[in-house]
Amino acid sequence: MTATVPPAAVPHSAADYSAADYIALDNRWSTHNYHPLPVVISEADGAWVTDVHGRRYLDFLAGYSALNFGHRHPALVAAAVEQLHKVTLTSRAFHHDQLGLFCRELAELTGADLVLPMNSGAEAVESAIKVARKWAYQVKGVPENTAEIIVAGDNFHGRTTTIVSFSTDPVARRDFGPYTPGFTVVDYGDAEALATAITDRTAAVLVEPIQGEAGVLTPPPGYLREVRRLCDDHNVLLIADEIQSGLARTGTLFALDHEGVRADLYTLGKALGGGILPVSAVVGRADVLGVLKPGEHGSTFGGNPLACAVGRAVIRLLSTGEFQERATTLGAHLHRRLAELVGHGATEIRGRGLWAGVEITPGTLTGRAASEALMSQGVLCKETHDNTLRVAPPLVITEEEIDRGVAAIATILAT
Repeated sequence: MTATVPPAAVPHSAADYSAADYIALDNRWSTHNYHPLPVVISEADGAWVTDVHGRRYLDFLAGYSALNFGHRHPALVAAAVEQLHKVTLTSRAFHHDQLGLFCRELAELTGADLVLPMNSGAEAVESAIKVARKWAYQVKGVPENTAEIIVAGDNFHGRTTTIVSFSTDPVARRDFGPYTPGFTVVDYGDAEALATAITDRTAAVLVEPIQGEAGVLTPPPGYLREVRRLCDDHNVLLIADEIQSGLARTGTLFALDHEGVRADLYTLGKALGGGILPVSAVVGRADVLGVLKPGEHGSTFGGNPLACAVGRAVIRLLSTGEFQERATTLGAHLHRRLAELVGHGATEIRGRGLWAGVEITPGTLTGRAASEALMSQGVLCKETHDNTLRVAPPLVITEEEIDRGVAAIATILAT
């Protein structure tokens, strides 16, 4: 029998709901697979959100980079509304007038040959894994069902059964076995370990140029160039997961661009949907993505007209270079200000562009306590692991708003 909320406990209209009411509803009816902060957002604009009681907060997280262009960017909303009045879904059973344009424009922006549109970031990673394996069998000549993909420790590529199979995070992995074979884990940033792990059966190396979930970890200088060299020397594909780090977040289109490195395949997501709907893609070489034939891979919603229309508007914003420049200039300011916290409640600041990990001094605040304290200061941020605050504001943020957010972090670290 399904439990119900007693009628007396249910408000008569939305105006009668408090934040506590909404949180109680979430706790009762939503599976507890997240631990959100106790704030209930009802409106948002630019770098700011407003809760159900009218209190405004500075968004210092930006949907883990899904909101690179801020909340409800006018150009993105206009593109979505225009397409909503036309057609939203056909499935790939038919052609529609947005798909080819989206794929061409995304390929031109990224320097890719082909585009494989999907929905979520995890789907993009799963698709890249499938493509890499098929390429290994059909092109490289790896014996069937023996292909290996090398990944980095402390990775985060999604939460599907296959992806958590090569996670080293016990919380993400525990109790979800049996695990998918075919993956070798080496330490992030260790090129020698990678070189040792490559065999004749290695199809690809899958790596985040900057590890976000691990605490915004940047690799040693030259590491990504060495990964590229090893892949070239051994006829191995380089797959760059740029779902969080890409699309202007670090000051360049891709985080790989900082080292002048090109991947064979890129996985994209989050910001590609403009904070409006899930849009993801694998982009890369034609001889790699070209191994897919009709019926071998697909998605009902992948490349739908609404997603393509919004994605095209995102591409137009990125093509001007404005957001890459904002992430560079404002990112330098963010990191200068955050560096002032070292020795004053923080031990280290990591990252690049408008993306930073603030390592909290052990024995002071936990990351969760810091996030809750920041909320009381009118700033929304979120911890990763035990002692790291992940800072990733929308790229539309101003210098003054950055100063406000950093001042709030300084205040809570000093208590």
